[in-house]
Amino acid sequence: MVSGRRTRPVAVAAAVLAIGLPAISAGEPDAIRLKHERAWVDSGPLEFGAEPHAAVRAAAADAAAGADCAVDVDTAARLVLAPTWPEVAASGSAPAPMTLSRYDDGTALADPGRRSPGIFFSPGVGAWQLDSAGLGATATAAAAIDTGAAARTVAPHVVGRYCAELGDGSSPAAARAAAWSSWYACDEGACEDVYQRLLDEGVVEDGTVGRHGGADPRRCHYAGATHDCAYVDPAAAQGDEAWRVPGYGPAPVPDPFYVLALGGEEVRYWLAVDTGAGTDVVASRELGADARESLRWSAGAGLCDRTAHRGRC
Repeated sequence: MVSGRRTRPVAVAAAVLAIGLPAISAGEPDAIRLKHERAWVDSGPLEFGAEPHAAVRAAAADAAAGADCAVDVDTAARLVLAPTWPEVAASGSAPAPMTLSRYDDGTALADPGRRSPGIFFSPGVGAWQLDSAGLGATATAAAAIDTGAAARTVAPHVVGRYCAELGDGSSPAAARAAAWSSWYACDEGACEDVYQRLLDEGVVEDGTVGRHGGADPRRCHYAGATHDCAYVDPAAAQGDEAWRVPGYGPAPVPDPFYVLALGGEEVRYWLAVDTGAGTDVVASRELGADARESLRWSAGAGLCDRTAHRGRC
């Protein structure tokens, strides 16, 4: 479980004030306030999946090589890693690549037929919570979960912002804050705190957390053709488990679903056998569109998991 409110270290508080990060406002939505509260990471080793860590290092190396400023691979990797624990693993244990957002409770994200509370389209996905309204706009849930693909999205973004801010005369601390400005959890300095801990202590690799974090790449027959797909079952998730606890946030823990890309869209498909609903359910969005405003829901016309021989085969 995520612990209660954390007291910000004095040194970090001073640094936050110095670089002008926004403070929590009493008028902020409860979900954002809760995310800020949970951003502060417990003391102790910072763990990260071994395979995901290798993916981050590779993406950081590529980003550093193409950077517009002098940034080494270690610095780039710390920039990429720092938001993950405040976003999804305040315990300090390995961030779960499968993490599905629990702070979003918009009714447009839930099955309008209300066939199961767990038929819910999480817009933020993965260790970096790539969101359909931002960095995850063109990524399916499968790509956001895959730490190799996700790190290749995050690394050039944060390194590019960092270098641009340095080029404009910002201090390194202010440049780091700007690089992390896409993540709510970084607003009050938690990511800077983690960055400094990474600088001092490094990462402890966890060999039990794989690149896909328990999501299972498969082949699915859908809409008249066979496609690459992934089966996403929260019960199989590897890494920090806080997000899977009922009541953790206003959104439900999603029921298991399949995800695939088809014709420029992300399709998420729930089999009735996984939800207890009377029918399969499918939700889709155009890649690039915010799920909060663009989902199309319908009863599923049939999906066959050819790998596991499940569904309408």
